[in-house]
Amino acid sequence: MLDMKFYNKKKILITGHTGFKGSWMCQILLMAGAQVTGYALDPPANPSLFNLCHMTQKIHSVIGDVRDLAHLKAVFADAQPEIVIHMAAQPIVRESYKDPVYTYETNVMGTVNILECVRCTPSVKSFLNVTTDKVYLNREWEWGYRENEELNGYDPYSNSKSCSELVTGSYKNSFFSGSGVAISTARAGNVIGGGDFAADRIIPDCIRAAKKKQDIIVRNPASTRPYEHVLEPIAAYLMIAKAQYEDAGYAGSYNVGPDETDCWTTGDLVTLFCKKWNEMSGDSIKWVNQYDGGPHEANFLKLDCSKLKRTLGWHPRWNVETAMEKIIEWSLVYFDNGDIPECMSRQIREFFAPNYVNI
Repeated sequence: MLDMKFYNKKKILITGHTGFKGSWMCQILLMAGAQVTGYALDPPANPSLFNLCHMTQKIHSVIGDVRDLAHLKAVFADAQPEIVIHMAAQPIVRESYKDPVYTYETNVMGTVNILECVRCTPSVKSFLNVTTDKVYLNREWEWGYRENEELNGYDPYSNSKSCSELVTGSYKNSFFSGSGVAISTARAGNVIGGGDFAADRIIPDCIRAAKKKQDIIVRNPASTRPYEHVLEPIAAYLMIAKAQYEDAGYAGSYNVGPDETDCWTTGDLVTLFCKKWNEMSGDSIKWVNQYDGGPHEANFLKLDCSKLKRTLGWHPRWNVETAMEKIIEWSLVYFDNGDIPECMSRQIREFFAPNYVNI
């Protein structure tokens, strides 16, 4: 059980707070009573979940680049965080082919800079680096990757995140052994949820097409991915950060993903979206297979999350069907100009009860 009372009045610094996952993280921590400082670039999409939540008015939001070490050090010195969760990244595979240098600078040197700030800030007791399931050397095999498998992502994005893991391990061994600072990494699968407006992601593409009443274009329907609602990994991140804050023996690397039944092909996922969207909206949409000859992307990838389940008692709460209903519920509120923060808070309370308390 995760008692969110732990986070009441805790000083938390989140990088990447203006992004999709970062905005949900901020909303949860605000509900728990945390003192949140965010450091990130301007929201990566327009519209953005961050702005729809009016988050600038609720937390100490600093716009900055993780490649700017001097600025980061100043923010750490001002915030004096106890817990740091590093989520800032260039997160899109296709974008990493277009601009590999920026991808490596952000995802590798950005991690170096964050860790250097942690090293120089005595207030920090718990640091979590959020990476991706794509850090592993993908052999396209049928069983899930474990935390001790080889790290060697194929494309620039995946590989830069593998490097981020190695940087974290090196800093941990070189500077934090016996220091009182607990260091972990979390490798999450494909995250879906309301408020994701990113390009080149399947669910945002579905929602944009559905809104326009157009066919949904699917470029790789046979690829298999572990899909999970955004609240699943965030709950896991908060469990890890809390556990290692209280006992550094919990520090390590953790896979965070759904059960095997929620490893879906892209085609099946979009079929489910169409079914749920048509039921909940009254529309009638469909998808078409239209391979566009794009760059290499893995066809089959899933995680073995038994370590997280065994060590911290974490288990997925919402399966993909429930997650899809929550996504469409959020989207219909958005398209109806409804109250986005209230919708998010309601979904957070539904997700966190009864196994999580004080939220």
